[in-house]
Amino acid sequence: MQIPPTSSTDLSFARVWTVMLLLGTCLLYCTRVTVPICAVALSTYFDWDKKQSGIVLSSFFWGYCLTQIIGGHISDQIGGEKVLLLSASAWGFLTVLTPLLTRITSAHLAFMASSRFLMGLLQGVYFPSLASLLSQKVRESERAFTYSTVGTGSQFGTLVIGGAGSLLLDWYGWESVFYFSGLLTLLWVYCTCKYLLSEKELIIPIDCLMRGLSISKQTKVPWKQLFRKAPIWAVIIAQLSTASTFFTLLSWLPTFFKETFPESKDWVFNVVPWLVAIPTSLFSGFLSDHLISQGYKTITIRKFMQVIGSGVSSIFALCLGQTSSFCKAIVFASASVGLQTFNHSGISVNVQDLAPSCAGLLFGVGNTGGALLGVICVYLAGYLIETTGSWISVFNLVAAVNSIGLCAFLLFGEAQRVDTDSAYMDL
Repeated sequence: MQIPPTSSTDLSFARVWTVMLLLGTCLLYCTRVTVPICAVALSTYFDWDKKQSGIVLSSFFWGYCLTQIIGGHISDQIGGEKVLLLSASAWGFLTVLTPLLTRITSAHLAFMASSRFLMGLLQGVYFPSLASLLSQKVRESERAFTYSTVGTGSQFGTLVIGGAGSLLLDWYGWESVFYFSGLLTLLWVYCTCKYLLSEKELIIPIDCLMRGLSISKQTKVPWKQLFRKAPIWAVIIAQLSTASTFFTLLSWLPTFFKETFPESKDWVFNVVPWLVAIPTSLFSGFLSDHLISQGYKTITIRKFMQVIGSGVSSIFALCLGQTSSFCKAIVFASASVGLQTFNHSGISVNVQDLAPSCAGLLFGVGNTGGALLGVICVYLAGYLIETTGSWISVFNLVAAVNSIGLCAFLLFGEAQRVDTDSAYMDL
């Protein structure tokens, strides 16, 4: 079942769904960032070293990479909102249960790694489903701003859990952070089902999911034809590069500030960078759509946004590794994280430019690569810190990986559709 394009009469309802998706993205990150926020407390509580913390932090991405493609493909077939709500219900329950289940096992490292792996499986479908949903409902001239608006949920969620989570961590311990984010997610699912879906629609997701799985087995995706296109490879390489470096910063920045500036307040470095990222994300989407409406070529604007999102942000990441001033570190971290949001108006919407009929599937392919590389980068970051005793190598790693993706996109990126042949239209 495909979602029909949004008409002018559906504008108000579309805006409600946009707000809902923004909140869903926010809560996705609230639950995802619980472990990075609590990394130091968990290490102390369970007596983990950096390598063991790296195993737990990177375990998420092993699961995250496995459901990207199938999640995107099912969403292309049955509608992304159904996949989103089912997965959110599951990861909300898992987050609430995690502190409770740690009390009944002594193998805490294995349990937490397994829990993060399962969390990755459940959350892996989210962004491919979102890409599919927006490619089918949003006009090309509005995609950058809409995606950037919904994408701010990732920064808003990190901001919420960074601020509230830091206070809960200090006041009530690490368990309260899990309860807080998990229960909010379940509340969001309940409100969405109650106020945005009819009773009839509530029973559709399970039936549609089974039909989508059946369709995915029967449909032949023209991989050879699709992946002969250089722009497809360019956007995938760029996407996996930016995703893996974002995951690396997301996982290790709280520990970096906690250890480098032990006297600083947790809420400052857990809040300020993500507070800056919200307006920069919205601005990037507005600027991109405005420039395109003024007659600039779409691919020129996509590449310009990516230069800022991958190139300029990496310069500030390198500066972060060199400074010994807390104030400068906050500025550099905020600039690096904030400018990365320009990726929303670059490669993230470029997937929808190239192949709107199978955007969820292609986004899933890129995110799968990003998750796999994220496993390597997150673990490698922990290994580098443990062996060298320096954080500079971590930020050098971020800059190097970003540079590879940016070069590929600048050289081979395009914005013309590649799925206009009849072979692609039934995906």
